[in-house]
Amino acid sequence: MSDAPIAGFLQYLAQERKKSAATLRAYGSDLRAFLGWLRRSPGRDLAAVGRFELRRYLVELEQQGLAATSVQRKLASLRQFFRWLQQRGQLEKDPARLLKGPRAPKRVPHFLTTAEVDTLLGQPFGDEPQDHRDRAILELLYSTGCRVSECAGIRLRDLDLEQGIVTVLGKGQKERLAMLGGPAQAAVRAWLPARRQLVVAAKRPDPGTLFVNRRGTALSSRWVFETVAQRARTAGIATPLTPHGLRHSFATHLLDRGADLRTVQELLGHARLVTTEIYTHVSIGRLRDVYEHAHPQGQATATDE
Repeated sequence: MSDAPIAGFLQYLAQERKKSAATLRAYGSDLRAFLGWLRRSPGRDLAAVGRFELRRYLVELEQQGLAATSVQRKLASLRQFFRWLQQRGQLEKDPARLLKGPRAPKRVPHFLTTAEVDTLLGQPFGDEPQDHRDRAILELLYSTGCRVSECAGIRLRDLDLEQGIVTVLGKGQKERLAMLGGPAQAAVRAWLPARRQLVVAAKRPDPGTLFVNRRGTALSSRWVFETVAQRARTAGIATPLTPHGLRHSFATHLLDRGADLRTVQELLGHARLVTTEIYTHVSIGRLRDVYEHAHPQGQATATDE
């Protein structure tokens, strides 16, 4: 059983769907694992796979202790793959079209309170180049709600500090505009001279990215992760913090202060509104306040004494 169909599918995702390297790795891993499972069972062939085989594969994954979210991700990979095979005429029917995976429990995303954000961003940073960079990273992540890969990929030409806007390249190579608040603009302005200092000292071509390391090369997503985690620990934030935690905080605080869901969807770069709806749990308190102040019978009545 050849790996050629998987290679062709990944090439399609890269060239026509403009999927990221990380997405391609995930798809490749999921599909090769499935192909390996098929090879271990005599008589099974990719062209003859039906819904029964796929369901059995998913059940075995669950029996191995794989989380429901992981099984759902593998199923999503299989759906895309078999749909592509059918569209190319390599399969008569798509066996994964109506297949359902295990229901994953909805998890409320972790986010910081506004007081914790103030503590994180208000901590002393120092005056070394990396200190200015760290402050700019934290301010930008919270101000824009961008993903860690988007943050690491921002280029100098994407910035418009006069307008307080940055162009972000999101999933599927889709561009969107993100807003830079006053503190984020100030932090980026303070970082730019330090950035120039690092690039000049490195004596190598300027990579063009907003954030660089001490060697003057583009900062990796992994380093952004480590920066956020380290600065959160230094600030005394009890719960481990990731860049995605700041993204959750960004969305949560917007909704909690009256932003509509579709605006937050645009700012986050979500393709579907349902993805953004996970953040609505935080707005119950605000909805209660609005109700009590706006509805004729919203105010609680005093009890008789």
